[in-house]
Amino acid sequence: MKKIVECVPNFSEGRDSGIISQITDAIQSVQDVLLLDVDPGASTNRTVVTFIGEPEAVGEAAFRAIAKAAELIDMSKHHGEHARFGATDVCPFVPVSGVSMEDCARLARELGQRVGDELGIPVYLYEHAASTPARRNLADVRSGEYEGLEKKLAKPEWKPDYGPAAFNPGAGATAIGAREFLIAYNINLNTTDRRYANEIAYELRERGRWKRSGNTDPFYYKGEVVYFAEDSFPDGKSDFVATSFAELSTFYQEQYGKDLAERYRSIGLDPENLAGRPVYKDGLFTQLKGIGWVVEDYQCAQVSLNLTHYKVTPMHEVFDAACRLAGQRGIVITGSEVVGVVPADAMVASGRHYLRAMKKSTGIPQRDIITTAVQSMGLADVAEFDIDKKVIGLPGGSGPLAGLSVGAFVDEVSRDTPAPGGGSIAALAGALGSALASMVVNLSVGKGEFDPQYDSLCELAEKAQDIKDELVRAIDADTEAFNEVIAGMRMPKDTAEQQAVRTETIRAGYKSAAEVPLRTAELCRQVLDLCQAAADIGNQAVMSDAGVGALMAFAGVQGAIHNVRINLPHTGDPEFVDRITKREGALLSESRTICDSIQQQVEQSFGT
Repeated sequence: MKKIVECVPNFSEGRDSGIISQITDAIQSVQDVLLLDVDPGASTNRTVVTFIGEPEAVGEAAFRAIAKAAELIDMSKHHGEHARFGATDVCPFVPVSGVSMEDCARLARELGQRVGDELGIPVYLYEHAASTPARRNLADVRSGEYEGLEKKLAKPEWKPDYGPAAFNPGAGATAIGAREFLIAYNINLNTTDRRYANEIAYELRERGRWKRSGNTDPFYYKGEVVYFAEDSFPDGKSDFVATSFAELSTFYQEQYGKDLAERYRSIGLDPENLAGRPVYKDGLFTQLKGIGWVVEDYQCAQVSLNLTHYKVTPMHEVFDAACRLAGQRGIVITGSEVVGVVPADAMVASGRHYLRAMKKSTGIPQRDIITTAVQSMGLADVAEFDIDKKVIGLPGGSGPLAGLSVGAFVDEVSRDTPAPGGGSIAALAGALGSALASMVVNLSVGKGEFDPQYDSLCELAEKAQDIKDELVRAIDADTEAFNEVIAGMRMPKDTAEQQAVRTETIRAGYKSAAEVPLRTAELCRQVLDLCQAAADIGNQAVMSDAGVGALMAFAGVQGAIHNVRINLPHTGDPEFVDRITKREGALLSESRTICDSIQQQVEQSFGT
C-alpha cells in the first residue's frame, strides 16, 4: 500500500491572492505532492490549504510553505476573526493510507525541529505529537493568541518544543501536530446577529456552555448564570442539585455514563475547587468544537464547527440539530460549507441518512449519494462544491482503462497487444452483472408491494455497488499484473545472477497474474448470489435483467478462471498451483449451478 499523508496548514492571510499563490507555489515546487484545495477567507483573514503525498515529500512541502509564509506575512499587522498566533498558524499531518498516527507524529517532530532551527520560529507540538498532555489541545497551545505570545514565551511552562523562546514579531509561532481527519464545517444563518450563531454553537459543541436559569426560552443566553456553591452542586442538564461533588459525580455517571471529574478537567475546571465557578451544561455532541461569528462576505452569522472525529459525530447529525435549534429561535439555515476537503465515507454516510429519510434506495453510485448529501445540507448554496475537488477517497474507475469511454475501451482491447485482455474483460463482465443486480433492486424500492423489504433491499443494493466498484478497479489491476511479467521478461540475462533475478521476477509476476483474476472470479461468484437475491424479489418487470446479470457474472467467473489457469504453470510453485487449482475449481462448479438455477427461474417468469 502506498504511503499517503495529508497536510492541512492554516496561513494567516486570506485577502492577498498574490501572497497565497506564492505559498501554494512553494508547496507545488515539491515533486509528487498533490495540492487538493486552497480555501481563503477574507473575514477570517486566513487560508486553509490541503495537500497530500508520501511522508518525506509532504514534510518538505510543509517546510517550504512555512518558510514562504514567514517571509511574506507580517503578524504585527494582521487582523482577522479566527484565533491565530502565527503566520503559519497550525500545520497538522493526517494519516491517509499506509501510515500510522505515530508516523505522522514523527513527521511533525522532524518538521518542528527544522522550522525551529532553520527559521527561528517558536514551535509547539499538539494533538498526537504533543510533548506533554498539557499541550495536546490546540486551543490551550494557542491561548492568548498572537497578542499574548510575547508574555507567554517568557513563562518557563510555555517554552517552545523547538526554536527560540523569544518573540518573533513577524512570524509569531507555529503549532505543528498529528491528528485524525478534521472536517471544518460552517453553517450559515439568516441573520447578522452573532448571538444566534453562538447560541447554536454552544448547544452543539462538546464543551457546552454555562448553565442558565430563568428567562432562557427561547433565548438561552438571556437567563441567569448558575454557579456552584459550598453546599450546592447543580447538574448542568437537569434540575438535580447535589450537596457535594462526589454525589453529583455519582448522579452524572448513572444518568449519562460519563466521568464528571474528567469532563470538568478537560474544560479547565478543578473538581476540587468549584465554589463560585459556573456550572456547565453539556453540548449535544462529542468530538465537536464550535463558535459563532459574522462573515461579512456572506452578510450573515455563521456557526463555525470542527468535527474532530466524523465517525463519532457525523455531519448530517450536526446539521439536523442546528436546523432544529435555529427553528426554535425563529431563524433558518441558509446553507452550509466544508472548508478544505472531506472524506468520501463522511459524505456517503450523510447522503444515505437523507436517502433513508426519503425512503429511497441507499444502494446507488457513490457520486449520486454524495450529490444527495450536498443538496440536503445546502453545501453548494454558499459556494461551489466540486465533488472531484472537495471529496477525497472516491471509488476507483479513473484508471487508464476504466476511465475510457465504452467505444475507446473496446478499441483498446482489439489492438495487437496482449493487454488488456480476457482478465480485464472478465472483470468488466462481473461489474456489469453487479450493476444489473443493483438496478433490479433499486427499481423495486419505492413500489408499494416491496415496502416491507426496504431495509433488506437497501443492504442488497449497497453490497452490489461495493462489488461493482471493486470489479471496475480490477479492470486495470489485471493489466497491471500482467505488466509485471512483461517487465521481468525485459530484464537483462547476460549473467547467471541476472538470469536468477529475472526468473524470480517473472515467476512473481505470474503469481500476481493468477491471483488478480482469481479475486475477480471470487467477486463474480458473489455477484451471482446478488443476482439470485434480485430474482427472488419477484419484480416481474425486471426479471430478465436479473437473468442477464447472472449470465454476465458467470461469464466473469469462467473468463477469470481461464486467466488463472493460463498463468499457473509459469509460477514455478507446485504448492501455490495446487492451492489455487482447488479454489478455482470450486468457484466454477458453484457458479455454474447458481447461474443455471437463476436462468430456470427467469424462464419460468416468462411462462415458458
